[in-house]
Amino acid sequence: MKALVAVKRVVDYNVKVRVKSDGTGVDTANVKMSMNPFDEIAVEEAVRLKEKGAVSEVIAVSCGVTQCQETLRTAMAIGADRAILVECTEELQPLAVAKLLKALADKEQPQLVILGKQAIDDDCNQTGQMLAALAGWPQATFASKVEILDGRAQVTREVDGGLETVSVALPAVVTTDLRLNEPRYVTLPNIMKAKKKTLEVLKPADLGIDVTPRLKTLKVSEPPKRGAGIKVPDVATLVAKLKTEAKVI
Repeated sequence: MKALVAVKRVVDYNVKVRVKSDGTGVDTANVKMSMNPFDEIAVEEAVRLKEKGAVSEVIAVSCGVTQCQETLRTAMAIGADRAILVECTEELQPLAVAKLLKALADKEQPQLVILGKQAIDDDCNQTGQMLAALAGWPQATFASKVEILDGRAQVTREVDGGLETVSVALPAVVTTDLRLNEPRYVTLPNIMKAKKKTLEVLKPADLGIDVTPRLKTLKVSEPPKRGAGIKVPDVATLVAKLKTEAKVI
């Protein structure tokens, strides 16, 4: 069966993000970009399922600017068999991405769609759930373990009380958490092999999807700076300060 893996190009997690002076967004000029870490875990899991024989083909997909091809080449270096880029320069919000993924799912007919639970640039945590709703498929979010058994996906996820295991019929949408796996190191030979793999480029119009933003960002600002901490001599002083200064108790 096919597995579709969605990957997003984001500002690298090691980069200190700067807000534009006019407050319209984040400055991405001359900033290192990488694959969203949660999506990298999703690619690794799809490749591991293929290595176990549960998946026959892994297709990496991305939506965005031309440079997303670099992210897709990385996915193919990890082990994806081919890739599809839905190229557009417009701002893509979660609902638009979910609609594009739904159209690609209709086109490719995968039995499993895996993607990160959220992207580290907007932390929306919406695309996987929206995709499942649009496709009418079951979903299993925040996966820390995935097994494919008898046409179903057994997914273990962390909840407040410990671990929860859910079983969903395929086709299904699974979103990945950090504890699912540790992505493999991408070797130079695999990077070279990835350059020869097929990368198809489509436009949103080719899929019949309108990606016009429905939400408007009013302002982006830096978080307030944290003040320096203080040491107190005893618990009584701490409680007094929490009551009279911090006023949290």
